[in-house]
Amino acid sequence: MKILVPVKRVVDFNVKVRVKSDGSGVDLANIKMSMNPFDEIAVEEAVRIKERGEADEVVAVSIGSAKSADTLRTALAMGADRAILVKTDATVEPLAVAKILKAVVGNEKADLVILGKQAIDDDCNQTGQMLAGLLGWPQGTFASKLELNGDKIRVVREVDGGLETLLLSRPAVVTTDLRLNEPRYASLPNIMKAKKKTIDETTPEALGVDIAPRLKVLGLAEPKGRVAGIKVDSVAILVEKLKNEAGVL
Repeated sequence: MKILVPVKRVVDFNVKVRVKSDGSGVDLANIKMSMNPFDEIAVEEAVRIKERGEADEVVAVSIGSAKSADTLRTALAMGADRAILVKTDATVEPLAVAKILKAVVGNEKADLVILGKQAIDDDCNQTGQMLAGLLGWPQGTFASKLELNGDKIRVVREVDGGLETLLLSRPAVVTTDLRLNEPRYASLPNIMKAKKKTIDETTPEALGVDIAPRLKVLGLAEPKGRVAGIKVDSVAILVEKLKNEAGVL
């Protein structure tokens, strides 16, 4: 069985994001970048499946500029066998990402795709669902537990009412939640080995995918800072302020 794991290069989750002065986007100058945390969980789960002898190969794929190769090398250091970079300097929206991944899945003949439920930069939470729809594969989203049994995949996911268990048939798409596992730290020897591995490269055009944007960002602004709370003298005043000032009643 071959597992494909898409990974994305994003602003490190420990970094405070700054908005550009013109509000056109996020300022990425001199900012630390790293692998999307949910994608780290996906890589870890794929590697664990392989270590249990339930998969033969783990292939990491990333879509982005040449700098995304660093993210792929992190995946290789964690235990992925091969890496593919779909190189483009353009901003790729979730639908285009799903179309590119569909083409890669077809080329690689993957049996299972495991990816993060969302990226922490755009928070779209769309790519996994769109990919499953394009492939016509069953999907298990927000997985907090994943078990393989032959051609069946048991996915436990957290919902508002508790836990929901799905039984999927392979091939399938699974998106990872925070509680699925805790990603390992790559060892120094594995990091050094990953630096020497070759990363296969292709482009959206070579895969026959049009990545022209369908969305336009009109503006971006930082959230307003929290203001200090106040004390009120009576319930009547509290209700009045909740109704007229906060607008929650």
